[in-house]
Amino acid sequence: MIIYLSLVIRKTNLFMKLLKILVIDDEKLIRWSFEKKLNSDKIKVYTAGSGEDGIETFQMEHPHIVFLDNKLPKMQGLDVLKKIKKTDEDAVIVFMTAYESVDVAVKAMKAGAYEYINKPFSFEEINIIIKNITDKINKDKEIRLLRREKKDFITFDHIIGSSEKIKKIIRLAKKIAKTETTTILLLGESGTGKDLFSKAIHNESARKDKPFVTINCSSLPETLLESELFGYETGAFTDAKKQKKGLFEVAEGGTVFLDEIGEINQATQLKLLNVLENRTVRRLGGTVDIPVDIRIIAATNRNLKKSVEEKLFREDLYYRIKVFQITVPPLRERKEDIPELINYFIEQFNRQFGKNVTETDPEVLKLMMKYDWPGNVRELRNVIERAVILETDNILYEDCLPGEIREHNCNEKKCNPYNFILPDEGLSLEEMEKEIIRQALEKTDYNQTKAAKLLRISRDTLRYKKKKHKL
Repeated sequence: MIIYLSLVIRKTNLFMKLLKILVIDDEKLIRWSFEKKLNSDKIKVYTAGSGEDGIETFQMEHPHIVFLDNKLPKMQGLDVLKKIKKTDEDAVIVFMTAYESVDVAVKAMKAGAYEYINKPFSFEEINIIIKNITDKINKDKEIRLLRREKKDFITFDHIIGSSEKIKKIIRLAKKIAKTETTTILLLGESGTGKDLFSKAIHNESARKDKPFVTINCSSLPETLLESELFGYETGAFTDAKKQKKGLFEVAEGGTVFLDEIGEINQATQLKLLNVLENRTVRRLGGTVDIPVDIRIIAATNRNLKKSVEEKLFREDLYYRIKVFQITVPPLRERKEDIPELINYFIEQFNRQFGKNVTETDPEVLKLMMKYDWPGNVRELRNVIERAVILETDNILYEDCLPGEIREHNCNEKKCNPYNFILPDEGLSLEEMEKEIIRQALEKTDYNQTKAAKLLRISRDTLRYKKKKHKL
């Protein structure tokens, strides 16, 4: 048997405590051996006896490494490999075959294989392969972290997520970044990260060494917006004491990011259309057309097509700016990215506030996965910032979350998950709280950390309540 190792490493969470390995092999002894030799508190082995089951398990569990046999019932290993790669092009696949043919080796190499090992192999050799892969994952993670630290140079590494939806958008944006097209339209709800995409597109384009200028079209009055974009000549209006270049001139050779373009008025829309059509600008009060070489990236959370129908946005400008259109998905449509985003923001705010939060309570993660995040990634970031500031332990607990997230969960459970019915004669809330805390302490042999975890509160909150109830 030969084993071929794919070099492409799948992105992992910043606090990956469990390495997931999937073994797809029709031989029960092989599957049993991997489970027996590798299963531990740091490695979880999943197994599948057919290609179909293997693909389904991969899609459910998102393993970091796949050991894939070529000789499978119905579906051959190479076909499984291609399907997995189609699902996740960054998947790490160790390809196993008992047939040492050149043909299979070539096909495996073309599918992304890198290294091979002859069978019979020892689990020492398997462990070396696993170590090499995890070392590569950690190295890639460190590189991404270093890149993300350079806040003034945003790239696609700053866009967090391993879901197929976000990866598909990133792949499209990377292709567009390399083109010389002048206009890109970014659509998406507020807080989805359209500004990050605009900066990443600029910084991974041929214009990266030229200026990147941004303006929020909704934050300025109409007259001031025009003067900012097009500039003005001396005496163009009362306060025009001296000549000023507009942003289109300032960005010469680079990129102008027009955020909330759906808010600009019809007169400014016409001037913008002229810039795109003629590649020139005319300052306010000026008589000369000035050539400009710029790329315009426009963004909006409005439905521009509807605005066109309502005569609020020019149809000719709409079709001119949507040469390439990218729709950034809301967070509720890519919830599988939430754990990775949480880990990234925890790491970020740990450094900022000098904290040492290392993990999230499972119940907190459940709450966050159920919540719909109307404010998208921006809202999630703010929630994590608040939680890290409030948390005094190294674990984020439920009491650090804002009320709307906890209430959302309460509504889903119909606010009575324990089938509790208040007696007609009433009861003492203080005594009930005291009794619950006492039971939690007894259940955990008075281990305060475990008791706090049972009660979904921080250890400091538990200590306060113990003192309050004289327990």
